[in-house]
Amino acid sequence: MKRLFCTLLVLLPLGIQAQNIPLISERDSVKTVYERIAEKPKEVKSHINLEFVSSANAYFTNNNYDEFSFKTNRVRLEILGQLNDQLSYHFRQSFNRYHNPNAVDNLPSSIEYAYMKWKKDKFEIIGGKQFVALSGYEGYVNGIKVREFSEFNNNIEIFQTGLSGVYNFSETQFVILQAANLRAAQDADVLKYGLPQGFAPAKAPILSTASWHGMFADKAIYLMYSASVGQVAKGKNIYYLTCGNIYEKGPILAYLDVLYSRSAVDIQQRVTFLNAAGAPQTAQNTEYLTFIANFDYQFNPKLNAYIKGAYERAGVYEANGVFAEGHYMTSWNAQACLEWFPFTVDKGFKVFAHYVYKGHQLAENASALNAVMPHTQRASIGVQYIIPVL
Repeated sequence: MKRLFCTLLVLLPLGIQAQNIPLISERDSVKTVYERIAEKPKEVKSHINLEFVSSANAYFTNNNYDEFSFKTNRVRLEILGQLNDQLSYHFRQSFNRYHNPNAVDNLPSSIEYAYMKWKKDKFEIIGGKQFVALSGYEGYVNGIKVREFSEFNNNIEIFQTGLSGVYNFSETQFVILQAANLRAAQDADVLKYGLPQGFAPAKAPILSTASWHGMFADKAIYLMYSASVGQVAKGKNIYYLTCGNIYEKGPILAYLDVLYSRSAVDIQQRVTFLNAAGAPQTAQNTEYLTFIANFDYQFNPKLNAYIKGAYERAGVYEANGVFAEGHYMTSWNAQACLEWFPFTVDKGFKVFAHYVYKGHQLAENASALNAVMPHTQRASIGVQYIIPVL
Protein backbone atom coordinates (compact mmCIF):
# COMPACT_ATOMS: atom_id res chain seq x y z
CA MET A 1 0.00 0.00 0.00
CA LYS A 2 1.51 3.23 -1.22
CA ARG A 3 3.11 5.20 1.61
CA LEU A 4 1.38 2.95 4.17
CA PHE A 5 4.10 3.34 6.76
CA CYS A 6 5.29 6.83 5.87
CA THR A 7 4.16 10.08 7.37
CA LEU A 8 2.73 12.79 5.25
CA LEU A 9 4.26 15.89 6.60
CA VAL A 10 2.08 18.80 6.82
CA LEU A 11 -1.33 20.32 7.25
CA LEU A 12 -3.56 23.26 7.58
CA PRO A 13 -4.16 25.49 10.56
CA LEU A 14 -7.13 27.86 10.02
CA GLY A 15 -8.75 26.69 6.86
CA ILE A 16 -7.24 28.35 3.81
CA GLN A 17 -5.88 31.19 5.91
CA ALA A 18 -3.87 28.87 8.11
CA GLN A 19 -3.68 25.65 6.18
CA ASN A 20 -0.69 27.22 4.45
CA ILE A 21 0.82 28.54 7.68
CA PRO A 22 4.62 28.84 7.77
CA LEU A 23 6.76 26.53 9.90
CA ILE A 24 7.66 29.57 12.01
CA SER A 25 5.80 32.83 11.52
CA GLU A 26 7.20 36.30 12.03
CA ARG A 27 4.47 36.64 14.67
CA ASP A 28 6.13 33.91 16.75
CA SER A 29 8.71 36.41 18.08
CA VAL A 30 11.60 34.01 17.54
CA LYS A 31 14.78 35.76 16.38
CA THR A 32 16.05 34.65 12.99
CA VAL A 33 19.65 33.57 12.38
CA TYR A 34 20.19 36.88 10.56
CA GLU A 35 18.93 38.91 13.53
CA ARG A 36 21.11 36.97 15.96
CA ILE A 37 24.25 37.56 13.89
CA ALA A 38 23.55 41.15 12.79
CA GLU A 39 22.08 42.09 16.19
CA LYS A 40 19.42 44.19 14.51
CA PRO A 41 15.89 43.59 13.16
CA LYS A 42 15.66 42.52 9.54
CA GLU A 43 14.23 45.05 7.12
CA VAL A 44 13.26 42.81 4.21
CA LYS A 45 9.67 41.56 3.77
CA SER A 46 10.62 37.96 3.08
CA HIS A 47 10.91 35.11 5.56
CA ILE A 48 12.95 31.89 5.21
CA ASN A 49 12.64 28.77 7.38
CA LEU A 50 14.41 25.42 7.49
CA GLU A 51 13.05 22.28 9.17
CA PHE A 52 15.04 19.20 10.16
CA VAL A 53 13.64 16.06 11.81
CA SER A 54 15.76 13.01 12.47
CA SER A 55 15.11 9.89 14.53
CA ALA A 56 16.38 6.48 15.60
CA ASN A 57 13.74 3.83 14.97
CA ALA A 58 13.05 0.24 15.94
CA TYR A 59 10.57 -1.62 13.69
CA PHE A 60 8.42 -4.62 14.56
CA THR A 61 6.00 -6.83 12.58
CA ASN A 62 3.47 -8.98 14.46
CA ASN A 63 5.46 -8.31 17.67
CA ASN A 64 8.64 -9.66 16.05
CA TYR A 65 11.65 -7.36 15.91
CA ASP A 66 12.63 -6.46 12.33
CA GLU A 67 15.38 -3.87 12.35
CA PHE A 68 16.85 -0.72 13.87
CA SER A 69 17.88 2.26 11.74
CA PHE A 70 18.44 6.00 11.75
CA LYS A 71 16.22 8.10 9.51
CA THR A 72 16.04 11.68 8.32
CA ASN A 73 12.28 12.12 8.54
CA ARG A 74 11.99 15.60 7.11
CA VAL A 75 14.10 18.32 5.53
CA ARG A 76 12.06 21.25 4.26
CA LEU A 77 12.80 24.76 3.02
CA GLU A 78 10.22 27.51 2.74
CA ILE A 79 10.22 31.10 1.54
CA LEU A 80 7.33 33.46 2.11
CA GLY A 81 6.71 37.17 2.22
CA GLN A 82 4.66 40.24 1.33
CA LEU A 83 4.85 42.04 -2.01
CA ASN A 84 2.51 44.74 -0.71
CA ASP A 85 -0.38 45.12 1.76
CA GLN A 86 -2.64 42.89 -0.33
CA LEU A 87 -0.37 40.45 -2.14
CA SER A 88 1.77 37.72 -0.54
CA TYR A 89 3.47 34.49 -1.60
CA HIS A 90 4.46 31.15 -0.06
CA PHE A 91 6.86 28.51 -1.39
CA ARG A 92 7.84 25.29 0.38
CA GLN A 93 9.81 22.28 -0.81
CA SER A 94 10.41 18.94 0.89
CA PHE A 95 13.64 17.10 0.16
CA ASN A 96 12.08 13.79 1.26
CA ARG A 97 9.50 13.62 -1.52
CA TYR A 98 9.68 12.71 -5.22
CA HIS A 99 11.32 15.26 -7.49
CA ASN A 100 10.06 14.00 -10.85
CA PRO A 101 7.71 16.55 -12.49
CA ASN A 102 4.04 15.60 -12.47
CA ALA A 103 2.31 15.43 -15.84
CA VAL A 104 -0.76 17.43 -14.78
CA ASP A 105 0.45 20.44 -12.79
CA ASN A 106 4.03 20.49 -14.19
CA LEU A 107 5.50 20.58 -10.67
CA PRO A 108 7.48 17.93 -8.79
CA SER A 109 5.77 16.30 -5.81
CA SER A 110 8.54 17.67 -3.61
CA ILE A 111 7.03 21.17 -3.93
CA GLU A 112 4.26 21.44 -1.35
CA TYR A 113 3.36 25.12 -1.65
CA ALA A 114 3.82 27.48 -4.59
CA TYR A 115 1.04 30.06 -4.50
CA MET A 116 0.12 33.73 -4.41
CA LYS A 117 -2.51 35.16 -2.06
CA TRP A 118 -4.52 38.33 -2.57
CA LYS A 119 -6.37 39.75 0.43
CA LYS A 120 -8.83 42.61 0.51
CA ASP A 121 -11.06 43.34 3.51
CA LYS A 122 -13.00 40.13 4.21
CA PHE A 123 -12.01 38.36 0.98
CA GLU A 124 -8.99 36.21 0.16
CA ILE A 125 -8.05 34.48 -3.09
CA ILE A 126 -5.25 31.91 -3.30
CA GLY A 127 -3.92 30.60 -6.61
CA GLY A 128 -1.25 27.94 -7.13
CA LYS A 129 -0.18 24.76 -5.38
CA GLN A 130 -1.76 24.63 -1.94
CA PHE A 131 -3.52 22.39 0.55
CA VAL A 132 -6.77 20.64 -0.35
CA ALA A 133 -9.36 22.13 2.01
CA LEU A 134 -10.63 18.95 3.67
CA SER A 135 -11.58 19.39 7.32
CA GLY A 136 -10.29 17.67 10.45
CA TYR A 137 -7.52 18.44 12.91
CA GLU A 138 -5.04 16.34 10.93
CA GLY A 139 -5.78 18.75 8.11
CA TYR A 140 -6.33 21.79 10.30
CA VAL A 141 -3.05 21.98 12.13
CA ASN A 142 0.52 22.29 10.91
CA GLY A 143 2.06 18.85 10.38
CA ILE A 144 4.57 19.68 13.10
CA LYS A 145 1.87 18.57 15.55
CA VAL A 146 0.67 15.56 13.52
CA ARG A 147 3.34 13.05 14.37
CA GLU A 148 1.74 10.12 12.51
CA PHE A 149 -1.23 10.42 10.16
CA SER A 150 -4.24 8.14 9.82
CA GLU A 151 -4.30 5.86 6.78
CA PHE A 152 -7.13 7.98 5.35
CA ASN A 153 -4.95 11.10 5.19
CA ASN A 154 -1.81 9.11 4.49
CA ASN A 155 -3.24 7.86 1.19
CA ILE A 156 -4.47 11.17 -0.25
CA GLU A 157 -2.31 13.52 -2.33
CA ILE A 158 -3.17 16.54 -0.24
CA PHE A 159 -1.01 19.15 -2.06
CA GLN A 160 -2.67 20.17 -5.33
CA THR A 161 -2.70 23.13 -7.68
CA GLY A 162 -5.94 25.07 -7.72
CA LEU A 163 -7.86 28.20 -6.80
CA SER A 164 -9.41 29.02 -3.42
CA GLY A 165 -11.63 31.79 -2.13
CA VAL A 166 -12.28 32.70 1.50
CA TYR A 167 -14.94 34.96 2.96
CA ASN A 168 -14.50 35.97 6.59
CA PHE A 169 -17.85 36.69 8.24
CA SER A 170 -16.00 37.69 11.41
CA GLU A 171 -12.82 36.89 13.29
CA THR A 172 -14.37 33.60 14.36
CA GLN A 173 -16.29 32.35 11.31
CA PHE A 174 -15.42 31.97 7.63
CA VAL A 175 -16.20 29.83 4.60
CA ILE A 176 -13.92 28.37 1.94
CA LEU A 177 -14.70 27.54 -1.68
CA GLN A 178 -11.96 25.68 -3.52
CA ALA A 179 -11.42 24.04 -6.91
CA ALA A 180 -8.20 22.01 -7.17
CA ASN A 181 -6.72 19.17 -9.17
CA LEU A 182 -7.91 15.78 -7.98
CA ARG A 183 -4.52 14.34 -8.90
CA ALA A 184 -1.16 15.75 -9.97
CA ALA A 185 -0.17 12.88 -12.28
CA GLN A 186 -1.92 10.79 -14.94
CA ASP A 187 -4.22 7.92 -13.94
CA ALA A 188 -1.62 5.33 -14.97
CA ASP A 189 0.86 6.88 -12.53
CA VAL A 190 -1.59 7.35 -9.66
CA LEU A 191 -3.41 3.99 -9.92
CA LYS A 192 -1.20 0.89 -9.75
CA TYR A 193 -3.35 -1.01 -12.26
CA GLY A 194 -4.76 2.02 -14.11
CA LEU A 195 -8.44 2.81 -14.56
CA PRO A 196 -10.87 -0.13 -14.41
CA GLN A 197 -11.73 -1.74 -17.74
CA GLY A 198 -14.34 0.27 -19.65
CA PHE A 199 -13.65 3.52 -17.77
CA ALA A 200 -12.61 6.61 -19.74
CA PRO A 201 -10.36 9.33 -18.25
CA ALA A 202 -12.11 12.35 -16.77
CA LYS A 203 -12.02 15.46 -18.95
CA ALA A 204 -11.91 17.68 -15.86
CA PRO A 205 -10.47 15.76 -12.86
CA ILE A 206 -11.17 18.59 -10.43
CA LEU A 207 -12.14 18.35 -6.75
CA SER A 208 -14.55 21.07 -5.60
CA THR A 209 -14.81 21.75 -1.86
CA ALA A 210 -17.05 23.90 0.33
CA SER A 211 -16.02 24.31 3.96
CA TRP A 212 -17.33 26.18 7.01
CA HIS A 213 -15.16 27.02 10.02
CA GLY A 214 -16.33 28.45 13.33
CA MET A 215 -14.72 29.21 16.70
CA PHE A 216 -16.71 29.47 19.92
CA ALA A 217 -16.25 29.86 23.68
CA ASP A 218 -13.50 32.44 23.32
CA LYS A 219 -11.95 30.34 20.53
CA ALA A 220 -11.51 27.33 22.82
CA ILE A 221 -13.89 25.30 20.61
CA TYR A 222 -13.14 25.04 16.90
CA LEU A 223 -15.60 23.33 14.54
CA MET A 224 -15.06 22.69 10.82
CA TYR A 225 -17.23 20.86 8.30
CA SER A 226 -16.51 20.24 4.62
CA ALA A 227 -18.09 18.57 1.61
CA SER A 228 -16.22 17.76 -1.61
CA VAL A 229 -17.06 16.25 -4.99
CA GLY A 230 -14.82 15.45 -7.94
CA GLN A 231 -14.69 13.40 -11.14
CA VAL A 232 -12.32 10.39 -11.00
CA ALA A 233 -13.27 9.11 -14.48
CA LYS A 234 -15.73 10.10 -17.18
CA GLY A 235 -19.16 10.06 -15.52
CA LYS A 236 -17.67 8.65 -12.28
CA ASN A 237 -17.39 10.70 -9.08
CA ILE A 238 -15.74 10.78 -5.69
CA TYR A 239 -17.33 12.35 -2.59
CA TYR A 240 -15.81 13.47 0.71
CA LEU A 241 -17.57 14.42 3.94
CA THR A 242 -15.09 15.51 6.62
CA CYS A 243 -15.29 17.31 9.95
CA GLY A 244 -13.13 18.30 12.88
CA ASN A 245 -14.22 19.04 16.46
CA ILE A 246 -11.45 20.60 18.53
CA TYR A 247 -11.08 21.85 22.10
CA GLU A 248 -7.93 23.74 23.02
CA LYS A 249 -7.54 25.71 26.22
CA GLY A 250 -4.76 25.97 28.76
CA PRO A 251 -2.70 22.78 28.88
CA ILE A 252 -5.36 20.66 27.12
CA LEU A 253 -5.80 19.92 23.45
CA ALA A 254 -8.46 17.36 22.46
CA TYR A 255 -10.07 16.63 19.13
CA LEU A 256 -12.29 14.20 17.24
CA ASP A 257 -12.11 13.96 13.43
CA VAL A 258 -14.61 12.07 11.29
CA LEU A 259 -13.65 11.45 7.65
CA TYR A 260 -15.70 9.67 4.98
CA SER A 261 -15.11 9.08 1.28
CA ARG A 262 -17.13 7.25 -1.39
CA SER A 263 -15.59 6.79 -4.82
CA ALA A 264 -16.35 5.02 -8.11
CA VAL A 265 -12.60 4.34 -8.41
CA ASP A 266 -10.38 3.27 -5.51
CA ILE A 267 -8.24 6.41 -5.28
CA GLN A 268 -6.79 5.38 -1.91
CA GLN A 269 -5.82 1.97 -3.37
CA ARG A 270 -6.25 0.24 0.01
CA VAL A 271 -8.98 -2.17 -1.12
CA THR A 272 -7.14 -2.65 -4.43
CA PHE A 273 -4.01 -3.58 -2.48
CA LEU A 274 -5.86 -6.47 -0.81
CA ASN A 275 -6.02 -8.18 -4.22
CA ALA A 276 -2.27 -7.91 -4.82
CA ALA A 277 -1.92 -11.70 -4.97
CA GLY A 278 -4.78 -12.10 -7.47
CA ALA A 279 -5.63 -10.81 -10.93
CA PRO A 280 -4.42 -7.20 -10.98
CA GLN A 281 -7.27 -4.70 -11.28
CA THR A 282 -8.30 -1.44 -9.62
CA ALA A 283 -11.25 -1.76 -7.27
CA GLN A 284 -14.43 0.20 -7.92
CA ASN A 285 -17.16 1.59 -5.66
CA THR A 286 -15.06 1.84 -2.51
CA GLU A 287 -15.83 3.70 0.70
CA TYR A 288 -13.68 4.58 3.70
CA LEU A 289 -14.70 5.80 7.16
CA THR A 290 -12.25 7.06 9.78
CA PHE A 291 -12.56 8.28 13.39
CA ILE A 292 -9.54 9.97 14.98
CA ALA A 293 -9.37 10.92 18.68
CA ASN A 294 -6.47 12.69 20.39
CA PHE A 295 -5.63 14.12 23.82
CA ASP A 296 -2.60 16.38 24.44
CA TYR A 297 -1.51 17.66 27.84
CA GLN A 298 1.16 20.32 28.39
CA PHE A 299 2.61 19.58 31.83
CA ASN A 300 4.83 22.66 31.76
CA PRO A 301 6.48 24.88 29.12
CA LYS A 302 9.15 22.21 28.53
CA LEU A 303 7.11 19.00 28.57
CA ASN A 304 4.16 17.84 26.45
CA ALA A 305 2.57 14.40 26.09
CA TYR A 306 -0.23 12.97 24.02
CA ILE A 307 -2.16 9.82 23.24
CA LYS A 308 -3.99 9.25 19.98
CA GLY A 309 -6.14 6.59 18.38
CA ALA A 310 -7.68 6.07 14.95
CA TYR A 311 -10.35 3.56 13.91
CA GLU A 312 -10.86 2.99 10.17
CA ARG A 313 -13.08 0.84 7.96
CA ALA A 314 -12.78 0.06 4.25
CA GLY A 315 -15.36 -1.60 2.04
CA VAL A 316 -17.12 -1.90 -1.33
CA TYR A 317 -20.68 -0.57 -1.67
CA GLU A 318 -21.41 -2.29 -5.01
CA ALA A 319 -19.83 -5.51 -6.33
CA ASN A 320 -17.41 -5.27 -9.26
CA GLY A 321 -14.97 -7.75 -10.81
CA VAL A 322 -13.42 -9.89 -8.05
CA PHE A 323 -14.57 -7.43 -5.37
CA ALA A 324 -17.80 -8.51 -3.70
CA GLU A 325 -20.03 -6.02 -1.93
CA GLY A 326 -19.40 -5.55 1.78
CA HIS A 327 -16.81 -4.88 4.46
CA TYR A 328 -13.12 -5.63 3.73
CA MET A 329 -10.89 -4.29 6.45
CA THR A 330 -10.80 -2.67 9.87
CA SER A 331 -7.64 -0.82 10.88
CA TRP A 332 -6.65 0.92 14.08
CA ASN A 333 -3.77 3.16 14.99
CA ALA A 334 -2.62 3.74 18.59
CA GLN A 335 0.06 6.29 19.48
CA ALA A 336 1.80 7.74 22.52
CA CYS A 337 4.38 10.51 22.51
CA LEU A 338 6.47 12.51 24.96
CA GLU A 339 8.01 15.80 23.80
CA TRP A 340 10.67 17.83 25.61
CA PHE A 341 11.50 21.46 24.72
CA PRO A 342 14.93 22.19 26.28
CA PHE A 343 14.82 25.88 25.36
CA THR A 344 11.50 27.47 26.28
CA VAL A 345 12.31 30.63 24.30
CA ASP A 346 12.88 28.58 21.15
CA LYS A 347 9.93 26.25 20.57
CA GLY A 348 11.40 25.24 17.23
CA PHE A 349 13.69 22.71 18.92
CA LYS A 350 12.37 19.58 20.64
CA VAL A 351 13.37 16.05 21.57
CA PHE A 352 10.68 13.38 21.32
CA ALA A 353 9.97 9.75 22.10
CA HIS A 354 7.17 8.27 19.99
CA TYR A 355 5.45 4.88 19.80
CA VAL A 356 2.95 3.84 17.13
CA TYR A 357 1.01 0.60 16.66
CA LYS A 358 -0.94 -0.17 13.49
CA GLY A 359 -3.29 -3.14 13.52
CA HIS A 360 -5.42 -4.63 10.75
CA GLN A 361 -8.31 -7.06 10.82
CA LEU A 362 -9.30 -8.47 7.45
CA ALA A 363 -12.91 -9.38 6.80
CA GLU A 364 -14.14 -12.48 4.95
CA ASN A 365 -14.22 -10.59 1.63
CA ALA A 366 -10.50 -9.77 1.96
CA SER A 367 -9.61 -13.31 3.04
CA ALA A 368 -11.32 -14.62 -0.09
CA LEU A 369 -8.72 -12.65 -2.08
CA ASN A 370 -5.89 -14.29 -0.09
CA ALA A 371 -5.01 -10.91 1.36
CA VAL A 372 -2.44 -10.62 4.15
CA MET A 373 -1.80 -7.50 6.23
CA PRO A 374 0.37 -7.83 9.38
CA HIS A 375 0.32 -5.64 12.47
CA THR A 376 3.25 -3.23 12.70
CA GLN A 377 4.91 -1.22 15.46
CA ARG A 378 7.56 1.44 15.62
CA ALA A 379 9.40 3.02 18.56
CA SER A 380 11.32 6.22 17.84
CA ILE A 381 13.55 8.73 19.61
CA GLY A 382 14.40 11.86 17.68
CA VAL A 383 14.92 15.60 17.42
CA GLN A 384 13.18 18.33 15.48
CA TYR A 385 14.58 21.78 14.79
CA ILE A 386 12.82 24.52 12.85
CA ILE A 387 15.22 27.36 12.11
CA PRO A 388 14.01 30.84 11.13
CA VAL A 389 16.90 31.86 8.86
CA LEU A 390 15.71 35.27 7.70
